[in-house]
This record gives sequence, structure tokens and C-alpha cells, in this order.
Amino acid sequence: MSKIQICLATNNPHKVLELQQMLGNTFDLKTLNEIGCFDEIEETGATFEENSKLKADYVFNKYALNIIADDSGLEVETLNNEPGVFSARYGGIPTNHEKNISKLFLNLGDSKNRNAKFRTVITLIFEGITYFFEGEIKGTILSNKRGNEGFGYDSIFMPDGFTVSFAEMDSIQKNKISHRGIAIQKMLNFLQSKKNIE
Repeated sequence: MSKIQICLATNNPHKVLELQQMLGNTFDLKTLNEIGCFDEIEETGATFEENSKLKADYVFNKYALNIIADDSGLEVETLNNEPGVFSARYGGIPTNHEKNISKLFLNLGDSKNRNAKFRTVITLIFEGITYFFEGEIKGTILSNKRGNEGFGYDSIFMPDGFTVSFAEMDSIQKNKISHRGIAIQKMLNFLQSKKNIE
């Protein structure tokens, strides 16, 4: 069976790498740059679902390709689920992981409640029809950064049931349990049922 061409509606190299590792060789994956899309797609939605759909719809309406778009973020319980949809730009523009983490630590202060979760919503437009796949993983915000893998808030998030941060895991281990990994597995199961992909 020939590979299905699908565009990842991102140019974030970390997301591209994660998605490629999880999707494997079943698909002919293209980034926005590779299809000639250099537009800045504004994420103006109030929810992860709205933002991921905004990106998917924009690219589909312009290029009529199969599209995967996602919006993900960290929700901290004691901060009323901040930073949420503002996770990437929590510390201000231009976006900066260190500034985001510093602001999160500042806002958390000495709070005893460190409960948090990563959430993602994937919008898939496949053969012109829109589908949604969600994933989440609960955990704890650490007091100090640990590990050098991953990106974003990975170094301060320890998933429930583990004694290491996301940034202390290798990509294979993280992808098995991460919010994005869960959502992508749901999407893969769906695509396999649609196309009987081996």
C-alpha cells in the first residue's frame, strides 16, 4: 500500500520529531514549510480544541491536504488550570521555555498543591472530514528542573506513577505515556480501522 500523505500543521521541530517517531513509516509526513505554507496561524481560541481546529481548518482550506494539527498545554490545579492554552507564551512574547517555567514557579510560590496535567487535542482532517482525538496525563510540578530531554515544561513535570520527570525519560518511554502519545495512538487506531493499514 502506498503511503498516505499527511501534513503536520506545525514547524515546531520538537513536535515534528515526536509525531514522526510515533507515526512511523505509514505516512508521508510534510511540515508546513515543506508544503510552502509560511503563514503565521494565530491561535485565538479559548480551548485546545478550538486552537487545533483553527490550525487544521486554515491549512486544509488553503491546500486541501490531509492535516494533523494539535494544541497542547499544561494545566496546574491550584492556578485555576493556568497556563492552559497560553502554555507556550506564558512568560511573554517572544516565547521562551525558561521564562515560562520561571513565571510558573513564581505563581506557584510555596503552594503545597502541585497537581497538574498535560492535555492535548488533535484535529485530524482526513479525506475532507474532521475528527478529534484527546489525551491527558496527570502528574506533579517539581520544585526544580530535572533532565535534559524533551522541551517546554517537561523538566518540571513528573507523571503520576513515576519518579522521573518527562525530561529524564527517553523519547520512546515518554511517547508511550504522554498526552500527545495517547491522542496519537487513538488517531492511529482510527486511521488503521479506516484504511486497514498494517
